[in-house]
Amino acid sequence: MNETTDRSEPSALQQGRPVKATGWQRIVAAARYSMAGFRAAWHHEAAFRQELLLAMVLAPLALWLGVDATQRALLLGSLLVVLITELLNSAIEAAIDRFGGERHPLSGQAKDLGSAAVFVALLLVGVVWGVVVVERLGW
Repeated sequence: MNETTDRSEPSALQQGRPVKATGWQRIVAAARYSMAGFRAAWHHEAAFRQELLLAMVLAPLALWLGVDATQRALLLGSLLVVLITELLNSAIEAAIDRFGGERHPLSGQAKDLGSAAVFVALLLVGVVWGVVVVERLGW
């Protein structure tokens, strides 16, 4: 060992800190965390289950209804935006609920804002699907 090695800072593992995964390990770990999140949403969030089932029903319809790749992407993308927003709303609610039952105006406001975001995402679905249906049926 030389002087430089002796003076170097101990590694994260030696300091008792978790070692951050890199490369493929990080990708695999991230996928594992994402699957855990999907499982939690499915088991604990009725709204997510309803929206996911609706998306599963509407996705094949989107492929048929869209006359080109752009319309299909908009139809499917709007459904995914609802799921993304619901997951984020659920994360906000879980983080707030973590602090216990104490009522605080900011906690209520945060939950209301998350709910409003889901509502706007659902409006987006209505607008996108409405425009495509009107165009497809030639109204």
